Amino acid sequence: MNLFKFLGEVSSLTSQESASTSSESIEEILVPQISWADVFDKVYHWLMTTGLKLLIAIIALIISFGLINFVTKKVFKRLQKKHVDETINRVIFGASKIGLKLLVLTILIAYVGIETASLSAVIASLGVGISLAVQGTLSNFAGGVIIIVMRPFKIGDFITTSDYSGTVEDIRLFYTNIVTPDNKVIMIPNGTLSNNIIVNVSAKESRRVDVVMPISYDADVEKAKKAIGDVIKKYDLVLKDPAPFIEVGEYADSSVNIYVRTWTKKENYWTVYYYLLKEIRKEFDKKGIEIPFNQLDVHITKEKK
Repeated sequence: MNLFKFLGEVSSLTSQESASTSSESIEEILVPQISWADVFDKVYHWLMTTGLKLLIAIIALIISFGLINFVTKKVFKRLQKKHVDETINRVIFGASKIGLKLLVLTILIAYVGIETASLSAVIASLGVGISLAVQGTLSNFAGGVIIIVMRPFKIGDFITTSDYSGTVEDIRLFYTNIVTPDNKVIMIPNGTLSNNIIVNVSAKESRRVDVVMPISYDADVEKAKKAIGDVIKKYDLVLKDPAPFIEVGEYADSSVNIYVRTWTKKENYWTVYYYLLKEIRKEFDKKGIEIPFNQLDVHITKEKK
């Protein structure tokens, strides 16, 4: 009996030791022991490889973008001095700057080690999704390309479109900015602009100035025409060719309307217009030519008894 008891105690101790040993092995497998030296080595390795590349890429990005801005501005000013069309100059300036920056960014991404193929796939997927969401913006882009290629107007022209009038200040790929005579800036989408009627007042070097001068039915028409001609001859801003046109154009209710049509350079249009209105009135007053106003004659009759 004592022998069997001794053997049982030895067996139980052996099983406990084996269980303890297996438990410690499982803990070592599941929770590996990581030393601070290993962590330091891994961080140091990352800093000396990827981290160093990332730092160089950031420095190169800042320097490259600065150089691109400097060079494109120099080219823009040089083209301005050579009197290159302002519209083309600004489009080339903007597109070149954006394109060069994207090229530098792509090269640096590849240098750091990011897979450009997968990045391109992601960008392409985003592009498809965005294009479906911004169809109106894409139509504005297409309209901007049409305006730049077809050239219905250029920067500095005075245009009228969609009930808006103003001087073209800037033409971009998506919007065209015009400044109204009262100094308001209107941004017109290029998609709308390219599909509407555009009146370009500045397309030609000269413009016709139309003025209507009324005189009374009692006034001498020929005398009035001569007075108008004398005012026109004294003003240098009125062009001699084409010759001014002065004729009776309408018999209105209270006046005989004389149509005056003269030509001037486009930049002098409003100066000539206001000059003619003011000076013709003065000349009529000097020569006793009446400018009538609307009036109503009322006749009262008495009933016969």
